[in-house]
This record gives sequence, structure tokens and C-alpha cells, in this order.
Amino acid sequence: MNTLSSLALSDEDLTQWLIGQGRLRPSDLERARRLSEAQDLSIPAVLVRLGVCSERDLAQALATLSGLSLIEEADYPDPAVCVDGLALRFLQQHQAIPIAQDAQRVRLVMGDVRDPYVHQAVWMATGLEVEPCVGVPTEIRAALERMEAQMGKPSKSEGVESEALEGADEADIEQLRDMASEAPIIRLVNQILQQAVELRASDIHIEPFEHRLRVRLRIDGILQEIEAPPARSTAAVISRVKIMARLNIAERRLPQDGRIKLRIIGKELDLRVSTVPTLYGESVVMRLLDKENIVLDFNVLGFEGDSLARFLEVLNFPHGIILVTGPTGSGKSTSLYTALARMNRPERKIITVEDPVEYQLDGINQIQVKPQIGLTFANALRSIVRQDPDIIMIGEMRDLETAQIAVQSALTGHLVLSTLHTNDAASTVNRLLDMGMEDYLLTTTINGILAQRLLRRLCEQCKQALPGIPAWAQALQLERFASVEELRLYQAVGCPACAHTGYRGRVAIMEFLNMNETIRAMIMRRASSETLAQQACQDGMRTLYEDGLSKVAQGQTTLDEVLRVTQD
Repeated sequence: MNTLSSLALSDEDLTQWLIGQGRLRPSDLERARRLSEAQDLSIPAVLVRLGVCSERDLAQALATLSGLSLIEEADYPDPAVCVDGLALRFLQQHQAIPIAQDAQRVRLVMGDVRDPYVHQAVWMATGLEVEPCVGVPTEIRAALERMEAQMGKPSKSEGVESEALEGADEADIEQLRDMASEAPIIRLVNQILQQAVELRASDIHIEPFEHRLRVRLRIDGILQEIEAPPARSTAAVISRVKIMARLNIAERRLPQDGRIKLRIIGKELDLRVSTVPTLYGESVVMRLLDKENIVLDFNVLGFEGDSLARFLEVLNFPHGIILVTGPTGSGKSTSLYTALARMNRPERKIITVEDPVEYQLDGINQIQVKPQIGLTFANALRSIVRQDPDIIMIGEMRDLETAQIAVQSALTGHLVLSTLHTNDAASTVNRLLDMGMEDYLLTTTINGILAQRLLRRLCEQCKQALPGIPAWAQALQLERFASVEELRLYQAVGCPACAHTGYRGRVAIMEFLNMNETIRAMIMRRASSETLAQQACQDGMRTLYEDGLSKVAQGQTTLDEVLRVTQD
């Protein structure tokens, strides 16, 4: 078939060939036709956006029916062929790139060889006859990016986008949106999400670097690198995530936050998305919140013994402040939600102020902080006190103003729960004093401080019992936590069930500082964190380290894991 007849090929010709080759189902074609009419898009474009047909399938159909050559990715010349008269912007807009030139003709790879305008425009601009070839649009764009870099302009996929974005226009943004909506990119992102769910990851990190894109999953608190998409797809992959999170893909110079709700492998997931600009593009982190698997039970979470009893006791107090402390990812929010679920009764009104709202709890009024419109923690707290609540949960005490309102709420008869970032329970007091809180207010309002961490739990499929009682177990006096007969010590081995890490799931360790009269008097004397911790231990507090050792004695984890988490 010659060039002129190839221009006469219709979308119907292409789709019927795909059906005949078994690459497209008639039902998918009908769905694409309806969407094509509704969205005023071509049927091939809709097929790709739906993910039912790949760009390569369409390119193969076009090449076969037109009799033209299908150019493979390896066939694009390096360095790129630059033809006088052909502007880069024109080539990018029409998804075309020259790969060879002589005195009479230019060999032009096109995403759609049926477009007569491109043929005529190239002939008028160069005076050369066009020899069209068929290319896969994604590969054409990658080749154009290399040409752009060759011409001395920063490549979109290579990052350093802040300067490039200064002159970005609607055509550039629309091209990026189209790339992010193509079937291969959709499949790449879906594969990352599916793999994260299958491996029980809590976070997905997508990080662009100069020559590669790195994808890591945080599994049981530890980051593990997985196979990443090619570097040339960096901009499209990140844009796809931003589109899913309803973020502004044109803004690549400022951090953004969003959410994604979707169903993967039969699970309803809520993803918190955060983007920040880096040297080579935007770094994206997605926090996976599995609503179906959240466990709101202290015993299942790992809380036990006297520490749990003391914590449950202060939850029954009618007013005061209870603080949960620990670093990011230590399970503070889950502990607060578990406490709220336990206290959630018809006779109590509970209001929370969070950033963000991670899980929705039935019967509890939850407020999402929105600083961009002035709805901060402090402003929200001023309003909800007038809502006549019995219990208030503050997602985090970030500043003095929020802490002061929390104290005033506690003094006026409310029970307040909140979190703070400190290393242990005792240092929380000095942290609040450093923020500017008055010592007499702290001693009057705080009922107790819970510090916690998460340890990786040994895999039940492959954990291996240690013979006898090792010397280190005797030196640590593990018999304090279990009798010699009940002492069960194991080591991590690794198997397919735990991805060969030896651990599967996590368990909490905790220490609870009960605010008694002795501790209050020491705070008024401005005692150090170490002195407060020593007194709390004398009063019966089990430290994080000791609680970790008890989990070792019970065969739930290993000493290495306890040392990794508790040795700051």
C-alpha cells in the first residue's frame, strides 16, 4: 500500500484488524465508541486511555495495513538527526521525528502517518519529500527528549524542571497529561501499586535521579528497593500519580499533598500522596491505608501487662491530657484510633482534628485540617470546644498555640488525646516546657504519657528455635519476663512467605509514664528527663527496651530487632 492510500485508513480499519488479531475485544470497542462520542476523542486514543489496547498494538495495525515500516526503539539514531526548517516544538506537537535525510527526502517517523497536514508542512518547510514510517508515540517522545537534550535544553525526564517550567505552556502540559494517560504508563503505575499491596507495604517511594528512577517499598518499617520503570518514563509515571491524586501536574516547583481512593486485589485502599521538588524531578511518597485490615485492639497490637492496665485506667478519667509519643511510623495514630474506638459510646461526643484523617470511625466527628483556607489545628480547636464535646483528639501538638488550647480544654472538663514527636515518655515533659508551656499547667492537666515503637514480628513460617538458652539471654535476665520452661527464643531465617526477611508483620512495644504526685513535684523543680525516667521506673514503669525484651522472651521478635529500634 502506498503513502496516499495509507492516509485513507480509517479508525474502523485499525480496530477491525485488532479484533481479527485477537488484540481487542468487541465489547471494549463498543465502550470506546461511546466514550469517544462523549469526550470528542478518537477511538484509538480512547482505547489507549482505557488500557484495553497498547500503543504498540495500534502502531502494528497501522504499519501492517499501510505497508509502511514500523520503527523499533533501538532504530532511533543517536545523536538525533536535525533537519533545517523543522522546529522542535512542531515535532513535539505532532509526535514526529526525522531519522534520516538525503538531498531529496527525509525519513520521518510519525505517531499517526495518516495526518496529511504533517506531510504537507514538512515538505513546505524543508522542500524535501517525506518518507513516512510508523512509530510508537511513547518511543517517539523519548527520542524527542534526547533531541531536546542534544540541542542544549533540559530534558523533561532528566529532571531539573524548575527552569524548564518557567516557560512551560499549555501544549507542554497537555503533552505530559497525554503521556500519563497512555496504557503502558497506566500499567506501570498499577503494577507498582499492586506489588505494594501484595508485599504488605505501608509506603511507596518514587524517587527520580539523574540517570534512573528508583522505587522503594517500606515493608514492616524497612525500605526495600524493587524493579523500577525506565528513566525515560519518569515524568509520565509521576504525572500519572499526580493525576490520580487530583494534583496540579503543571506545578512542579512546590510541594503538594493529595489522596487516592482505589480498589486493588479486592481491597479498598486510601493512599495519602505527597510530592516535593528535588534536583532531578519530583519525589513522590504514597502512604497506603488499608481500611479493611486496620486492627483496633490493644492486645492484638502488642499492648500487654501493667503498662496496658495503667493506660486503660487513665482513658477512663473524665478530663485531662493523654499524650502518645514516638517517631514517624511508630503506630501513634493507630493507638489513638484504638483508644477512641474503645471510648466511643452513645453517651459521649468525640471530635477529632487531624491532618490528615487516616481512617473514618463511625460515630466520631472527624475534622480535616486545611491550612490553605485558615483551618489550622488551633483555629479548629477554638471552634470545637463550643461543640460541647466530651473527648477531643488532636492529631499532633505542633506548636505552642495548639498545646495551650489543649491545656485549656483539659482544664474546662474535656479529655484530650494527642501525639508528640519525642524519643521516650520522660523527654515529652521537657519538650513541652521547651515549647513554652508553664510547668504548673502541665502538672495539672497531663494524666499520662505513652511512648511506643514498632518491632518486626518473626515470621511464623520460618522462625527457628535457638537450642538451649544463649549466654546473652542469661546476661539480659530474660527469665524476668518468662520462666525457664516458658522461655522461647528464636532467630530470623527467611522464606517466600516473608520475602526472605525472616519477619512478617509488626508488634508494638510501649512505656507508660503515669503522672503521679512524685513526678509532678519533680516537674515543678524542672528535673531532667533522665531523672524523671529513673523515678518512673522506680514507680513501676517498664521501659521500651524492657518491653522489647519481654517480646523476645515470648518468641515474638529477636534481640537484634529490639536493639535496632530502641538504641537511639
